[in-house]
Amino acid sequence: MSFAELNIWTFIMIFATLLASMLLASTLKRFLPFLQKSLIPVSVLGGMILLVISTIVYFAAGDYLFNLPVYGPPAADASDTDAAKSGMQVLEMITYHCLGIGFIASGMRNSKKKFTKRRAGEIFDSGVTTVNGYLIQAFVGLIITLIAAWAIKTPGLISAAGLLLAFGFGQGTGQALNYGKIYENTYGFTGGSNFGLTVAALGFLVACLGGVVYLNVMRKKGKIKIDSTAQRSTLADYEDENEIPAVSSMDKMTVQVAIVLAVYAISFGIMYGLSALLPGLADTLFGFNFLIGVLLTVPAKAILNKLYAKGVVKKRVINNYMMDRISGLAFDLMIVAGVAAIQLPLLKDYWLVLLLLAVAGTIVTFVYVNFVCKKLFPSYRNEQFLAFFGMLTGTASTGMILLREIDGSYRTPASENLVYQSLPAIVFGFPLMFLAPFAAKDDLSALITCIIVGVCFVAFNIILFRRSVFKKQYAKAAARRAAKGITDEEDGTLREADKTLPPPADVEATYAAAEEAPAAESAAPPSADEGAEINAPPDASETPDERP
Repeated sequence: MSFAELNIWTFIMIFATLLASMLLASTLKRFLPFLQKSLIPVSVLGGMILLVISTIVYFAAGDYLFNLPVYGPPAADASDTDAAKSGMQVLEMITYHCLGIGFIASGMRNSKKKFTKRRAGEIFDSGVTTVNGYLIQAFVGLIITLIAAWAIKTPGLISAAGLLLAFGFGQGTGQALNYGKIYENTYGFTGGSNFGLTVAALGFLVACLGGVVYLNVMRKKGKIKIDSTAQRSTLADYEDENEIPAVSSMDKMTVQVAIVLAVYAISFGIMYGLSALLPGLADTLFGFNFLIGVLLTVPAKAILNKLYAKGVVKKRVINNYMMDRISGLAFDLMIVAGVAAIQLPLLKDYWLVLLLLAVAGTIVTFVYVNFVCKKLFPSYRNEQFLAFFGMLTGTASTGMILLREIDGSYRTPASENLVYQSLPAIVFGFPLMFLAPFAAKDDLSALITCIIVGVCFVAFNIILFRRSVFKKQYAKAAARRAAKGITDEEDGTLREADKTLPPPADVEATYAAAEEAPAAESAAPPSADEGAEINAPPDASETPDERP
């Protein structure tokens, strides 16, 4: 081996190019006003810069930018699994692994927060709304691709391709690539991975440009004001009490990285073992790398907490701030690599389908989210709409970017709803993810999946709007509670109080007053009925979450 060989520098050159593109994108956003107003994330803009350059290089030199010799050997035959990977294949590998690493780092954060039952109910509703967003996107997407593949016979397209609208819009580049790759390798969807990545890239554009249009329209109507305030950081944002020192025999950041990669390695072992038992499901199982990793963080944190309680480990080893930085880096790399990996010439037969998916996905997401926010979050409707719309067309960080435009200090509960909704979203959404491989078997399976998705959408909306659907039952329950002297705020099962909340300008004071306990109560120990404890997922304002 010689260090002068180009393949020694493959990974360094690819990572350097990805990071350099984000530096260039950040500089352009700083000096070009129209980019600042677009609210487009730096990672997306950097990926688009590389996508344009790569496409130009393709037409000029006959191959893509990352297939040039400096980025690795020529593209190998897909059937030759032992061959060295080309630069474009390495981009897909980065997207795939950064998805799992980012989710694990986010899941390892230490955070427990007490909510009133009313707030816990709003967070539950936020999670159900997220799943319903996926469902309506999947339903509309399947209708479009069923017509395109089954009726019109679009070459290379499969009927289940419409599900990639939910994965690309709702969950981002990582999931879109995972399922696009499964459809391509296992079910014969020509260019499936590129199709999925393109849907995700279109979703980011919809989130940013659509969000800007909404902001400007609502501002002209006088319904919102741009918020220039920012939330100030304190020492507690960087370090909790009784943590290991930042510098010792093992650097604190090294400890965080080691824990994340150890969990990821265990998830690989589980996927590898299950694939040996079920070889026909190998691609599907490895497509759940992020989910298995997230699930492993639960016992990992439980073991650490047990060691803390028994005094075996004296100092807390997890640092939330550093875990946020690891997940932030992973998700930035995932997005920029995912967009840069798109091979536009391979999509020449799908442009009409992609355009229809993007337009239909935008319309149904906008209409549904706007309706839900109007009905369930009336006191901070616009803030919650921007958070949901940005997340369901891009990622959680896109939602936070839009939210900060009118709620920079996070005075409303919209940011908390976005952060904590992932737990109920996983509970309701996880079983539905197994429908994706089933739908790709044939046209009839895709049609059955479309029907199942539609039924689930109706059922989950009954759950979401249970207070309206079962109004009489809730009224009787309220009367019984009133007779016992229990208020709605204490019980948290009714939301009639929302109708009397002040306008958005006064929301901060309202929620601050609602969360403050009287001095006499603060001196008393809390009871089990006073709050609902929820394990906190990642801070979406820090990491561009791709939730399952």
